[in-house]
Amino acid sequence: MRIHPGKDDLEELTAAWTGERFGSGRPRVPDDVLATLKLATTEEAWGHLFQAGYVRQFAGGWRETHPGTVIVGRAVTAQFLPHRPDYDAVVVAAGAREGHLEGDRQNSWVIETLESGDVMVVDIFGKVVEGTVVGDNLGTAVASRTGVGAVIDGGIRDLQGLQKLPGEVNIFHRDVDPTPIRGVTLAGINIPIRIGGATVLPGDVILGTPTGVAVIPAHLAAEVAATSEDTRIRDVFGKQRLSERRYTSAQIDVPTWADDIEADFQQWRKENA
Repeated sequence: MRIHPGKDDLEELTAAWTGERFGSGRPRVPDDVLATLKLATTEEAWGHLFQAGYVRQFAGGWRETHPGTVIVGRAVTAQFLPHRPDYDAVVVAAGAREGHLEGDRQNSWVIETLESGDVMVVDIFGKVVEGTVVGDNLGTAVASRTGVGAVIDGGIRDLQGLQKLPGEVNIFHRDVDPTPIRGVTLAGINIPIRIGGATVLPGDVILGTPTGVAVIPAHLAAEVAATSEDTRIRDVFGKQRLSERRYTSAQIDVPTWADDIEADFQQWRKENA
């Protein structure tokens, strides 16, 4: 058994991605794509993914440590299962072979793998009581390593401390409880997991907004970024032309503009590039 899949396993799991990868084999979506996606809305991302046939890429119903702070980053996934002694012994032995100390809590094993621009995404089956993946200490470690945050389908603790984390950090979670994490065993790191109704693969781009969490497959991230940017530019043009009364709302508020309006837009875009 392995806690971390091998490089070949990760490349096979994410074979649709043909770009740069981390040494582990996890897809590395470029920073400029992440920067563009941070300006995207959930609806813009969802719309492109839906049209591409990815119809289960959103999970809602979250609490946030920093409400309103949008996060974008590359997923490092982890899954926890209800504790079972014989299985836990196997995991501890596998962790030791991979360099994890037996005395360390298994949630810290996940945090040790994080890099700048990552989002820690944890499936702990919605467990809140004794399912608190981070408190203010481990949350500080997540923030300092990633500069982004986490998505935890379970609980957190020390909310008051977590709310003091500096920078544009946000931790999406289901609820808060004062108990420490226990009664669970780590199933793996950078494996396929489920968050709400969405499947998350390592290297997927996580877009967390006040609406919820969109999961963007790595190989579609650049397309989603470009589509969302085009939509934003069209919105600026449309509102300007409406304020100038050059077109009616019926002409602008349609899926596809008439040829003359599209030509006007393309010329406006060149002039305002």
